[in-house]
Amino acid sequence: MKIAGIGSYLPRQILSAEALDQRHDLPPGSVFRATGVQTRHYCASDEDQISMGAAAAMAALDDADVQVSDIDLVIAAQAVPYQPIPATAPAYMRALEMPPGQAFGLDLNSTCLSFLSAMEHAAALLQQGRYRRALIVTSEVASRALPWPDKPQVAGLFGDGAAAMVLTDGGVLPVMRFATYPAHYDACGIGAGGTRFDFHTAPADFAAHAMFDMEGKTLFRLTATHFVPFVDALLDDAGWHRDEIDLIIPHQASPAGLSHIVRQCGFDPAKVIDISRDKGNQIAASIPIALAQVWPGLKPGAKLLFLGTSAGVSFGGAAVTL
Repeated sequence: MKIAGIGSYLPRQILSAEALDQRHDLPPGSVFRATGVQTRHYCASDEDQISMGAAAAMAALDDADVQVSDIDLVIAAQAVPYQPIPATAPAYMRALEMPPGQAFGLDLNSTCLSFLSAMEHAAALLQQGRYRRALIVTSEVASRALPWPDKPQVAGLFGDGAAAMVLTDGGVLPVMRFATYPAHYDACGIGAGGTRFDFHTAPADFAAHAMFDMEGKTLFRLTATHFVPFVDALLDDAGWHRDEIDLIIPHQASPAGLSHIVRQCGFDPAKVIDISRDKGNQIAASIPIALAQVWPGLKPGAKLLFLGTSAGVSFGGAAVTL
């Protein structure tokens, strides 16, 4: 798998922690103290998930020096789709004005790990020769359905954004590893919107589960117990030592959580890309947006370690040599 191009898009509207304090009638300094996030991007009235994703996709195509007509696989990789049916990928394809029948579009959802999961899926299909050029699009409107009244310390973590990647066959096949711990399935999520709660027969239950909820302490304990052995296993699979990694690009769950993981795993903080204080948690878009920030300065042969966690609960990682 070769990463041919990267692109990102950030909404124009930037909200500070102080602005959110005022918006939600919280004491001054509350959001920053609870989250450590100073600024985050929120969609403006003329922006949405599809327009953000299409803008990021065009930037990635330009970076790869390929045309829309060169793509034959499109993977939409986000935690929350544009709508339940149909898949979100065709909406991106329509926005990009892809010729009918030129490419196959599908969605892949493993919440915060969706982008890494899409990379694994695309790499396997490219290696098999099924497709020639893949476009992964991740666009998240994380500012919706947040639990501001009950859990501002959770709601204040999130921000919006989009990123995209063009992949072609060639280069070094990435080493990827994923693992799921389903006992804490309900520790993080939005219950309504699927088949679990019927809007017509149980509207009160549907409404009660329409907001995002997260049990931060439960997820923290699970990560503290299992994440370091997971990372060690991934590095063993890749045959890498910590000191030969050029950059570590993690999911930006929260500033405090990211700092804890860096210490626990024994990484050099100078090698870790941390945009959590300025961008917040952009769900599946966190990893590729962080990559986009450093992409122009990366050299062939650089060793990148992608790491993340997701609702469900799952861990994921990729050892990628450019």
